[in-house]
Amino acid sequence: MFASYKVFSLTLIKWIVLALVIGLVVGTTTSFLLTTNDFLGTKRENHSWLIYFLPIGGLLIGYLYMNYGKNDAAKGNNLIIEGVHGKKKVLKRMGPLVYIGTFITIIFGGSTGREGAAVQMGGSIAQMVNQFLKIKQMDMKIFLMCGVSAGFGAAFGTPIAGAIFGMEFVAVGKLKYEAFVACLISSFVGHYMAESIWGIKHESLIIQTIPDTTLQSFAKVIILAVLFGLVSVLYCQLRHGIQKISEKLTNKNHMIRAFTGGVIIIVLTLIIGNQEYNGRGLEMFENSFVEEVPPFAFLAKLIFTAVTLGTGFVGGEAIPLFFIGSTLGNTLSGFFDLPLSFLAGLGMIAVFCGGANTPLTAFLMSVEMFDGKGIEFFFVACLISYLFSGHHGLWPSQTLHEPKSRLFTVTDGSTIESIESSKKYK
Repeated sequence: MFASYKVFSLTLIKWIVLALVIGLVVGTTTSFLLTTNDFLGTKRENHSWLIYFLPIGGLLIGYLYMNYGKNDAAKGNNLIIEGVHGKKKVLKRMGPLVYIGTFITIIFGGSTGREGAAVQMGGSIAQMVNQFLKIKQMDMKIFLMCGVSAGFGAAFGTPIAGAIFGMEFVAVGKLKYEAFVACLISSFVGHYMAESIWGIKHESLIIQTIPDTTLQSFAKVIILAVLFGLVSVLYCQLRHGIQKISEKLTNKNHMIRAFTGGVIIIVLTLIIGNQEYNGRGLEMFENSFVEEVPPFAFLAKLIFTAVTLGTGFVGGEAIPLFFIGSTLGNTLSGFFDLPLSFLAGLGMIAVFCGGANTPLTAFLMSVEMFDGKGIEFFFVACLISYLFSGHHGLWPSQTLHEPKSRLFTVTDGSTIESIESSKKYK
């Protein structure tokens, strides 16, 4: 009995120390990412002519990934997922490459987010630390999840959601509880480093009014959650479809793909007549909580982001999904007679939930971001969006632990990619 407790205590201490190290390093690198992104985003907004250099930026990103990425680095978050499952080795160079690629995409006006770089840097740093510590393969999986949690918690200021995200995003329908302590510590430490040490200020999103908890309100929320889930599917399908077509037409030449994508984004920008859908779009995203925004803003952002990331540019997809969901909720508030800020928040969380296939993470994010307001509605919305998004998602490498419903005839252990490409999928 004593021997068992001794082994348990030593193992616990080991993971506390390792999680602290990962949280400190990833929290710092994520803070640098956020600060630099803000600086570059502001520069682009003040110099609108930079958008015309986006194709050149695409060439540079393509060159870096083709010559230094060993093909696998371009997989992004999918490589992290495959690393956790032991299918691939996460490359140490992934972190620097995604940092540089994200900065290039942001400064020249590609539509992207930031959590992709934070998550991939977390995985890359975990791989670097492993090189010195020689961690066992089973423990390496937990180590990678630590890096993901630290990056997510620091990027969004949501340490609890970050802890769960590292455990939840690798497999649909399963939480890897063996990583709970490590992910929780790394996420909180990463968040602390970002906010308390480096002074990072996250977006302030306030829900002004919550509807009464009536059957009518819940019925409206359920209908809206279905719509939000379907919009997340629309984005995922369009984004992956553009990637497949562009890879086929260019024979997977990353430079040509990204150059062409840059040209398309310039054309779309000229058609729109402004650059509100380039970059991260934080201004309109935040405004969607306090005032009416253009009714088709969600669709414009959806297309801009799908083209940007589908043609080989680099960055995250959470912020664009937040934008798509919040502006769609903003537009629908008048039709459903629900408070504008409430629907903006509901759409933001539900669209992200449907795309990421992480209902617990999305729900906890709503609790942390909105101080627990409307907790009942957000719980229902996350569940409904998760179910109605089906077996689609942002990351094709996500494995399916078990079907979301018995109505889906899919095999356990399949990946999102294999399910979508299967003719038997219903």
